Amino acid sequence: MKTLAQKQLHEFEDFTRDLMEGAHARGLAVSVFHRDGHVLYENFFGCRDEASGAPVNEDTFFGIASVSKSFTALAILQLAQQGIISLDDPISMHVPEFTNKNQSEPVRIRHLLCHSGGYFPLPRILLSDVAEKMGITDTPDNEFAVREDLAEEGIRLVAERLDEQTRHLCLPGELMSYCNDGFAVLCDIVRRKGGCRSFAEYLEEHILKPLGMSRTTVSFLRPAQDPNTATLYTLENDRWTADHNYQNDAFVLHGGGGIKSTLADLRKYVTMYLNDGRTPEGGRLLSTHLLREMRKPRQYVKPGEYYAWGLETSWLGDMQCVYHGGSLPGVSSNIAFSPEGEIGVVVLCNTMDVPVYAVSDAIMRLFLGFPMLPERPQHETYNWPAEFRADIAGDYISGEGDSFRLEDDGHDGIRMLLNGKEIDMKPVFRDQGLVRKKYADVYLQFIKDEDGHVYAARYGSRVFPKS
Repeated sequence: MKTLAQKQLHEFEDFTRDLMEGAHARGLAVSVFHRDGHVLYENFFGCRDEASGAPVNEDTFFGIASVSKSFTALAILQLAQQGIISLDDPISMHVPEFTNKNQSEPVRIRHLLCHSGGYFPLPRILLSDVAEKMGITDTPDNEFAVREDLAEEGIRLVAERLDEQTRHLCLPGELMSYCNDGFAVLCDIVRRKGGCRSFAEYLEEHILKPLGMSRTTVSFLRPAQDPNTATLYTLENDRWTADHNYQNDAFVLHGGGGIKSTLADLRKYVTMYLNDGRTPEGGRLLSTHLLREMRKPRQYVKPGEYYAWGLETSWLGDMQCVYHGGSLPGVSSNIAFSPEGEIGVVVLCNTMDVPVYAVSDAIMRLFLGFPMLPERPQHETYNWPAEFRADIAGDYISGEGDSFRLEDDGHDGIRMLLNGKEIDMKPVFRDQGLVRKKYADVYLQFIKDEDGHVYAARYGSRVFPKS
């Protein structure tokens, strides 16, 4: 079983502390483990609460944000395995509120699993806003996570908003753009077809209990009231806030980012993937075939990286690495595993916008026998012709609130402003630019219509329509 030299561990820990300092991260937990469940490395940095200095441990509650999408995908595949649904079913077959009225082809379950429903990013429909309009509150005897009336109102709003779209990225299945609404719809299919009264109860009965994940929940109250919960640190209007408000920026439906968990529980979850869907008692959550399908590359994200079904995938040498991250107010999370390398990694942090994927990638690389930091590709500057520069110039605005602007700089180049701030973007291919960040590269990829004109651009995992 692979072990690391003390020098490697020190270098990794120095790297992690430096990253945390740069991102103002308060507490971080990291675990590396073998497919047999044996912990190879585990460490806790910082604290779960800055005021008291209370430490992080393996049972500390953290939000996991979009890591929740893999749970939703797993639940959908369980229903497909039982023949309750088919992945080729149109969404409208199971969610009648969704009529598909403005698209020429049906959006199917398999499309939403890999963010390829054809939708540009949309504003988040917030749980707190919907609950306030309904006049309801989250109480121990009637929690938001299990309320049927809230779920019904949530799916009505999400489905209607998707149906209202008249400008689409592409035909369903053609291109990927990250879509929380799609996973909201998927979790409602689980609620309707899973034989339980809520998405939360389905997860509890069919995933959490079989894996012994007793400290994983969709509840907002349970982690907020637990004595061993992470305080959430969020930068809002240039001011840091600290609270236990797990409803902050929470989507009205929970399949895209509503789960809270711990390091110890997520070890069990990732170990299940490393053991072809088997539970500790020898049962099986999903067939080997469907688990392979779950991690199969489906949609291009950036060079060498693809979205699968509720997971992402890339390669280190000849070994596949499967992963997913998450970000919400007070939450930065990442899970990863390598089937060939037989190891898994979990990283959890209680501070927003911390690049924990870099921590996960660094320790994964070391345990798989690679240098801790990847070698970045080097590119010559590509000379975009004047006609192309004129075509791409303009504003690209996401419904999620982000935007960027491209301007001809007057010197045969392009100036890029992201959310009003100029960033260094380098043209590297005919239709792609590169933004080199400290821990990862982000590609700017232009998308053209049938006449060859740019109508949108992918920046990271989102495609921004050109206004």
